[in-house]
Amino acid sequence: MRLARAGDLALFISRDHKQFLTRLQPGERLHTHRGIIAFDDCIDAAWGRDIRSHLGYPFVVLEPSTADLVRQIKRTTQIIFPKDVGYILMKLSIQPGITVVEAGTGSGGLTLALARIVGSTGRVVSYEARPEMQNLARKNLEKVGLAGRVEFKLKDVESGFDETDADALFLDVPEPWRCLAQAASAMRGGGFFGTIVPTANQVIRLLDALQDQPFGLIEVEELLLRAYKTVPERLRPMDRMVAHTGFLLFARKIDRTWQAEVETGEADEDRESPEFGV
Repeated sequence: MRLARAGDLALFISRDHKQFLTRLQPGERLHTHRGIIAFDDCIDAAWGRDIRSHLGYPFVVLEPSTADLVRQIKRTTQIIFPKDVGYILMKLSIQPGITVVEAGTGSGGLTLALARIVGSTGRVVSYEARPEMQNLARKNLEKVGLAGRVEFKLKDVESGFDETDADALFLDVPEPWRCLAQAASAMRGGGFFGTIVPTANQVIRLLDALQDQPFGLIEVEELLLRAYKTVPERLRPMDRMVAHTGFLLFARKIDRTWQAEVETGEADEDRESPEFGV
């Protein structure tokens, strides 16, 4: 059985679905709209248990998920939505021990997820051109205990990255097509590349610019997330859904010669479709 320990991050959820993310410290308390919760009542107790405030109001105490942490961070700009973050982690093959570069940091939502996945043996390098945003992201990562896995760099990446052998690189900047050559120079051969833009015309500019860079196996996708009301007697979609949040573009750093042959039709025409089930 996993128990909540002193110093752990904890998520308290009230019966009316208010959420409170905090760190359990002996002798301290959480003040809520439904009363005060003593942390000593939670430490060394099981996760998922019912906790009562001093007014007798019920809360449940849980280990926060990565999605919980991303949603709870303080932000002054739009963050990448959890539905997109999860897919980005998979498409960039983020795993323990790798080096991943991102630009820009923003409020640190994606940075947090990357730092959690690369583990203590991995490295996240995060570029941001705005000092105030970098400071906010640093504080957000410090709050969840992950700042030690991130190297923050204050720099406009149009002037280039400092790295030359990154396993993966993600751009979340206004004009990513202006940074493609710089991104390629920062990545190892075969490395994973990704970016996000909100409009279709930006995707077109990206696709045009990618023709001159050592990237191939290009994919453009968007994710739509529809939740359902979890009532057995009337299961139905929720009235609202998280629809378009951005276009995701992914590619691999590859030899331009191979890519040129594919584009001109000189490559083997018998290659199989990459689509599942085809």
